[in-house]
Amino acid sequence: MLKALFVSACAVALSGCVIIATDGEERTVVETAAANPACCEGLYWTAVGDPRRPADEVARDPLRKPYDMLAFIGLEPGDRIADIRPEEGYFTRLFAPVVGETGRVYAFVPTRTVEREVPLAEKLAAEYPNVRPLSGALDAMSFPEPLDVVLTAQEYHDFHMATFNTDVGRMNAAVFQALKPGGLYVIIDHQGAAATGNTQVQSLHRIEGDFLRREVEAAGFQFVEETRVLVNPEDDLSLNVFDPKIRGRTTQFVYKFRKPA
Repeated sequence: MLKALFVSACAVALSGCVIIATDGEERTVVETAAANPACCEGLYWTAVGDPRRPADEVARDPLRKPYDMLAFIGLEPGDRIADIRPEEGYFTRLFAPVVGETGRVYAFVPTRTVEREVPLAEKLAAEYPNVRPLSGALDAMSFPEPLDVVLTAQEYHDFHMATFNTDVGRMNAAVFQALKPGGLYVIIDHQGAAATGNTQVQSLHRIEGDFLRREVEAAGFQFVEETRVLVNPEDDLSLNVFDPKIRGRTTQFVYKFRKPA
């Protein structure tokens, strides 16, 4: 019955959606994300083609799949979304045109990186009136209003490093608290090999997806689905993500979790 419900939901909402079983548990995998054309497809393409986006970020689009990411998240006008550690703002620049004048993008900079990254967040706010910079401890983060979405891209593994001085369990609990009921927590990160957990976050800048999923679910989140659009079969998961042989082309998992309504 559970499988039938998942298949029905896939048929209604997604393109290329399949069910796989892992350790006896069925899970939804989105091979190709598809936006609701009546809502936001045009907005997503407009955001991807926005002339304000720097050329070096646009050059990364074939590998980072910005349209697919926006469609997978399902971002809509008026949404409130937090981009956790946005750095130069690859995703913030995509989110701002989609949520529009009635929405808000919070560019949240961790305490550990404020010296370098707060000026970057302030620059984003100067370019996009609906972007608001915030900074603070990751495991005590809070926002002025309830959020529809929280995203962290290629950063979650870093928060396990001692230098960030972060209790990741408390961080996930803070995200849970910040979201509206039914709100989404979307995480993109470099895949680590099976059974490595968080042991390679420093050496390879990778984290095992199944480990991360268990960690996030422990905060009360429900796993919704994942997309494989950032999988690279040529990545054997053994190299540091900054190794020139694989940099920019790592296999990355993209998970969507929901705060129960």
